[in-house]
Amino acid sequence: MTGPDVLDAVEAAGLVIDGHLDLAYNAGVGRDLTLALDELRSREGPDARDIATVTFGALRAGRVALTLGTLFAMPRTDTSPDGYTDADGAYAQALAQLDRYRRWQDAGHIRLLTPGAQVAAHLRTYAADPDGTPLGVVLLMEGADPIRTPDDLPWWVEQGVRIVGPAWRGTRYAGGTGVPGGLTPLGGELLDAMREQRVTLDASHLAEQAFWEAVERQPDVIASHVGARARVPTDRHLTDDMLRAIGERGGMVGLVLYNGFLQPGWRRGDPPSTRATLAAMLAHLGDVAGWAHVGLGSDLDGGFGMREFPEGLDSAADLGRVADLAPAEHRAGVRAGNWGRWLTRDRA
Repeated sequence: MTGPDVLDAVEAAGLVIDGHLDLAYNAGVGRDLTLALDELRSREGPDARDIATVTFGALRAGRVALTLGTLFAMPRTDTSPDGYTDADGAYAQALAQLDRYRRWQDAGHIRLLTPGAQVAAHLRTYAADPDGTPLGVVLLMEGADPIRTPDDLPWWVEQGVRIVGPAWRGTRYAGGTGVPGGLTPLGGELLDAMREQRVTLDASHLAEQAFWEAVERQPDVIASHVGARARVPTDRHLTDDMLRAIGERGGMVGLVLYNGFLQPGWRRGDPPSTRATLAAMLAHLGDVAGWAHVGLGSDLDGGFGMREFPEGLDSAADLGRVADLAPAEHRAGVRAGNWGRWLTRDRA
């Protein structure tokens, strides 16, 4: 089956691709994603700070065929006193998450994939048998501190990592959310190594100066889970020039679904952002980056839960409904086709 045939099958089956989920991190802090969602919510209780929205069952119910699943090491902060304080600690966290993904694969819950032919074959199989095919997972490292030095990058590539975001907050490699600045000297070395190893840059969380320095060194770039700074003024989002640069380089922009990133001034406890607000953010990304370069990057359960999810959406089972807010001619692309095209492109 050729690439276009795969994408036709994905569209016909109504499949969904999500550009960002912290699956292993959430399991590491105690969430059993193998449970039914109702059971997981019952175990955590109605007073949980972030009510769960993601399990393997909920993803299957939403026909989510594939996601970019993160290796995310949490640094030590006031709210995360057990986080890492050095490269070895970050490395240990990421190794534990890699092991969890492999154990899930051994148990038949997921299938670890690398972009290209493996993704195309998986999408073809999932379209033919969505009830009998496990979730596909392409590994994305969010925050590069687990790469102890750039010399470690080939080893991570051997483990299946093909996408790396240098920053979360600031890291040893780059300025990030809330931490302005550019690439560090080590960050410049990492970006050069990424280009040599054909590892895609994830620009999510990069500070603006670091963004422009990074895309000069590695123009193969996506932003897996972001919004538009023009609509919600935070350095967590990208400016129109940054969004446009990703589209011009053939990359992808994934729409993050946290209410606070969709609606200016939103605070926990406020009513959810409306469908109109969500549609406006989606439209802005499409108009600026180009509709062929926009997909989902939900970040569900990435530090928020059901109460922080937009109006009319309850769980990962509803992800496909977000694409219904796009113009009719772009819905299939937002739902899965654009990520599918990017993930199955020729990388020779």
